[in-house]
Amino acid sequence: MNHLRTLCLCAVLSFAVGAAAQANAKPAASPTPAPTIGTVIDREISSMEREFVSAAEAMPDDKFNFSPTSLNIGGSEYKGVKTFAEEVRHVAATNFALWAPVTGDKPPIETTEDNGPPQLKTKAEIIKYLKDSFAFGHKAARSLTSESAALALIPNPFGQGQTTKLFCTSFAVAHAFDHYGQMVEYLRMNGIIPPASRGNQ
Repeated sequence: MNHLRTLCLCAVLSFAVGAAAQANAKPAASPTPAPTIGTVIDREISSMEREFVSAAEAMPDDKFNFSPTSLNIGGSEYKGVKTFAEEVRHVAATNFALWAPVTGDKPPIETTEDNGPPQLKTKAEIIKYLKDSFAFGHKAARSLTSESAALALIPNPFGQGQTTKLFCTSFAVAHAFDHYGQMVEYLRMNGIIPPASRGNQ
């Protein structure tokens, strides 16, 4: 009889300890959703946005229209290159040109100017235009919900036939990185370390 009581007591204690442990246990982490074409492109856009916007914001207002032409470096060929402000406006305008057809949205300012809307002159106006363009990019990436959506044909923004939504969303990132390299040079010519190169300083 004593053995039976001891056995029952042990079983009850075991059950109580197990129930308490279960109550205090953290819920199992939900599995990470599988990547999609849209989420992969969206991550690329976010990466580009972080570096490009921070570089644009790093240039002081009074140097936002800087171009190396003003340095008069002997033996150099900087005639006709874009100013820093024009680099930023050009990329933002190209972002709109590439991403707007993917979603069917209209850019806030229609322009055919290579250097973007010339009426945007101040750093604040140009940075807002740039950030708005990246918002279009995130929306475009999120619209690529399947392979068929990504490979859907749309009119080529550059006027030559058709292209895919995937090309427009991904090419904008490659294009922006190309101009980011120019902006890095412009920042360094002004003694500014680009934010992405500062590490933990």
